[in-house]
Amino acid sequence: MKKYRTLSGDIEDVKKVLSVRPDACPPFSYRIDGLGIESCIIKVRKIASDSFKGRGVNSGLRLVYAYFKESEKIMLIELYHKNEKESEDRERILTNFK
Repeated sequence: MKKYRTLSGDIEDVKKVLSVRPDACPPFSYRIDGLGIESCIIKVRKIASDSFKGRGVNSGLRLVYAYFKESEKIMLIELYHKNEKESEDRERILTNFK
């Protein structure tokens, strides 16, 4: 929260969008395949943040979440800045869904 002061508001904005369009919507979000699990794991490629204003189009957060269509539930798994981490933590995802 120190580094991204608007994070709580940014997450609330994402939750509003996901409540309307929870499934993958390419090119903004896509399913992560090859995990060997039945759950639908989706990665949002860019989350705009007021903390990044004026830093260009390459700034942004990534969000990984599970979407359970049958129960219409979403579980947030991981949030990271693309400059701090190359890709999602597949071990973390698998640990949550074994």
